[in-house]
Amino acid sequence: MLDLGSYIVLLGGIIYFFVFILGLILGSFLNSWMWRVHDNIKILSNSRSMCPHCRYQLRWYENIPLFSWLILRAHCSNCKKPIHWSYPVVELATGLLMMFIVEQHLKLVHFSEWILLRDVCFLTLLIITFVYDLRYKIILSRIIWAGTIIGFLINILALNFSYSSLLLGMAIGGGFFLFQYLVSNGRWIGGGDVRMGVMMGAWLGWQNTIVALFIAYIFGALVGVVLLYFKKADGKTEVPFGTFLAVGTFLAIYYGNNLLNWYLQLLK
Repeated sequence: MLDLGSYIVLLGGIIYFFVFILGLILGSFLNSWMWRVHDNIKILSNSRSMCPHCRYQLRWYENIPLFSWLILRAHCSNCKKPIHWSYPVVELATGLLMMFIVEQHLKLVHFSEWILLRDVCFLTLLIITFVYDLRYKIILSRIIWAGTIIGFLINILALNFSYSSLLLGMAIGGGFFLFQYLVSNGRWIGGGDVRMGVMMGAWLGWQNTIVALFIAYIFGALVGVVLLYFKKADGKTEVPFGTFLAVGTFLAIYYGNNLLNWYLQLLK
């Protein structure tokens, strides 16, 4: 017979397993959605999964997240063209990040389904932003504006965030990039980054928006140095900065307050 502690561990393992599976499925859907949007293919009119190269409709066993890529040895069974490694990476990362989110919420003294719903929504939008900007060098306006509205409404109506903090965050995030856009005449930064800054403010409030921007620039600088060292980039290389902003935003959601308090302690 299992004791209470063993039952709790078993139940926790089952929860994480199903969350991971749901994350894999979500990642698979996002992969399909992103390349279809880029190729201007309507999902509702072409609902079945297909090869992005030859449009061959996949059989059910060719559409199992993560595992089908391994079984098919990273190639389409019809046209034999390679399936990029980023597809299973997105699926795996989504599954692991979903588990991370659930773990963070299980640590809370007072569980809130609204915060969980918000964080899953935020994760979905950040994955799209990260991957789409990395692949195609575009930050989708429809995703950013939808995220801004959803995040702002949930934070205000369900979680009682301060209006002033969110509005100031939107002004700081958007204004920071808008200034760069205007000064450089669009050479330093794109309009998508300006909109992304507004969304970050609506999600994080003004203090954590600053933290997220700081993380994004540090992360971007480190990646830039590595790319320059290995001669994978130069001074003219276009940088998909939305990827770094997505990372900074995600980390600020969970660690922003701790990082801010740590920094303030250093100043004392």
